[in-house]
Amino acid sequence: MDNKPVRAVLIDDLPNALKMLEADLEICCPQVEIIGKAGSVVAGAKLLRQVTPDIVFLDIELEDGTGFDLLQILPEVNFKIIFVTASDQHAIRAFRFSAIDYLLKPIDLDELREAVQKATATDNREKVEVLLDHWTEKPESNRIALHSSDEIKVVDIDDIVRCESDNNYTTFYFTNKTKFLVTRTLKSFDQLLSEKGFYRVHQSHLINIAHVKSYIKTEGGYLLMSEGSHVPVAVRKKPEIIELLKNKF
Repeated sequence: MDNKPVRAVLIDDLPNALKMLEADLEICCPQVEIIGKAGSVVAGAKLLRQVTPDIVFLDIELEDGTGFDLLQILPEVNFKIIFVTASDQHAIRAFRFSAIDYLLKPIDLDELREAVQKATATDNREKVEVLLDHWTEKPESNRIALHSSDEIKVVDIDDIVRCESDNNYTTFYFTNKTKFLVTRTLKSFDQLLSEKGFYRVHQSHLINIAHVKSYIKTEGGYLLMSEGSHVPVAVRKKPEIIELLKNKF
C-alpha cells in the first residue's frame, strides 16, 4: 500500500462513532492523517472551508440535517468522499444510482481499507453530482452512473433503449446505437429503473417502454425497438406487455 499521507476529515454527530472510526483508521489505514472532526452540517461546512482534506468520511444523518445538505452548501467539492451510513434504504438507492461506494455501520475493517484505497485512486466528483440529484429527487434528475471495469459513464436515462443480461454483466444499448458493458447484474438495474419506465420482458432483457415501436406477434413474439433491435418477450410476460402497450399508445 502507498504510505503517502492522506489528509482526512471525519464528520459524524455521534462522538463514539467518531472515536471508533478514528481507531479503525489507525489500525487498518495508518497512512490516513486526521486533520479535523465535526458533528453537524454547520460545523462540517465551516471546517471544510478552513482545511483541505484529501478524503472526507461523511455520515448521512447529522443532528441538523444530512451529509447531502452539507455538500450542497459548499462552494465546491474538491475532495474525495467516503459516505458512512446506517441502513437507510433511501440513501442506499441514491448511492446505487450514482455508483458511489459507501460504508454501512458498524464498519468492517476490510471494507474500510478497500474504500480508502479506491477513494485515493479515483475521482468521484461527477458521481457525487449524480448522487445528489437522486437524493434530492429533483424533477429534472434523470441520469445514472454506469460502472464498467475501467470507466464511469454518466448517461441520461431517456437515452437508454434497452439492457441485456450476460451472466454477471449487463450491456446497455443507447439511442445513438452505441453500447456499454457494465459490471453489474440485470436484476440490480431492474430494481433501479422500474420506476423510470423500464420493464423486464424476459429473463435476459429489460426495455425502456418509451422506445418500443411495435410488438410483433410472429416468430414467438418480440418487440421492435427504436434503434432497430428485436427483443424477445417471455411467454408469461406477453399478456402484460400487450396490456402495457395498449395503455401507452
